[in-house]
Amino acid sequence: MVSSTFAKCERLSSLLAYVCDLTLNGRVKEINEQKIGEAVFGRARNYDSSIDGIVRTQASRLRQRLELYFREEGSDEPLRIVIPRGGYVPVFEPRSTPVVPMLTPTVVPEQPAGQLDGPGSFRGSRSAAIAWSLVAILLVAMVTILLVNRGAAKGQVVRLPVHPLWNQIFVAEQRTLEVPGDSGLVMWQGILGKSVGLAEYLNGDYRTNLLPKSVTALRDTAVAMGGRRYTSIVDLEAAKSLSLMAQSAQSRLEVRYARDVRPNDLKQGNVILVGAAEANPWVELFEHNMNFVFFNDRVGKTFSVLNRQPRGGEPLQWDSHYTDAQHRVYAVVAFLPNLGGNGNALILEGTSMAGTESAWDFVSDDSQLLPFLKRIQRANGTVPHFELVLGTNNMSGSAVKNTVLAWRTTN
Repeated sequence: MVSSTFAKCERLSSLLAYVCDLTLNGRVKEINEQKIGEAVFGRARNYDSSIDGIVRTQASRLRQRLELYFREEGSDEPLRIVIPRGGYVPVFEPRSTPVVPMLTPTVVPEQPAGQLDGPGSFRGSRSAAIAWSLVAILLVAMVTILLVNRGAAKGQVVRLPVHPLWNQIFVAEQRTLEVPGDSGLVMWQGILGKSVGLAEYLNGDYRTNLLPKSVTALRDTAVAMGGRRYTSIVDLEAAKSLSLMAQSAQSRLEVRYARDVRPNDLKQGNVILVGAAEANPWVELFEHNMNFVFFNDRVGKTFSVLNRQPRGGEPLQWDSHYTDAQHRVYAVVAFLPNLGGNGNALILEGTSMAGTESAWDFVSDDSQLLPFLKRIQRANGTVPHFELVLGTNNMSGSAVKNTVLAWRTTN
């Protein structure tokens, strides 16, 4: 029987199987962030785990998923698996009131009063339950790893299961274009307090011609920032993960800097745009068909998600104030037709880097994404194009728990 709690969490299941297998084989010293990143998440040998935090992120989600499992679906399990914070080594804890497995009744000689160690005693049942649970966990871990190793030995690509969203983004033998945000453009606009539209961005002379005369002292800095090819760590992490997804689907991910893209590139095949319009001006081409769009009020120091046609008590906009003590940020995830109508476009944007991270976290975490997709799916089980607004808090540059605030679907 497959656990419904972990059925749609392939990465978390692989992480759990990996650390349990090493622990039960007495190889606890081998469990560390670096090796988990390489073995479970396909990171290169000696990758920089201080920059790429995928293991820390997924371990946090695994802890939450385990807690949910043992609170609900696995509430009767005699053994509880816990991964203490600050490490990745699992701990196997017996329940305080373990449930004795239902076995074929066996006639056991009556024990003298006070004797607790006989074969039919509570202690014996508890030990048996723990032992059988450990064996079951070991078998699951060994089978999982053997299957992965068998596929690798035969040169096979481990495929992602059929996914209602990603299978529409990554198609076998086809290219998907991913365009990360232009952080140099963001810094240019921040220094000068001026927004740049797509036409100006394509023209390329905004870095000099749009500079007001009053900012001569900042001219060199602004020109330098606007001309450099920077992108955020959130965009880089997304590109890495998307590349692995594409490989699993036998597709190909092409990552291209926003400054090197042209309109025709968005008319063929599938495309992923990361970052709001001020970081990724190509989003502007899709906004005329979107209900949720961004507006940066630089004078009022407010970055907002505008709601063009509110429904059922929805607000006209969601505001993220630069000076907000609660650090409230917002994100939009939009799954739309591409510009040519012959493919799909996935847009992930936020009112800040943490907001964009919120959008990426939502689509990359099936525990968040799949319940939403199930809610909006058509009668035949397929997923329509959609937009949604997420709200979260910015904690030290990272997004925390997401809340879906509103959504729209189109056929």
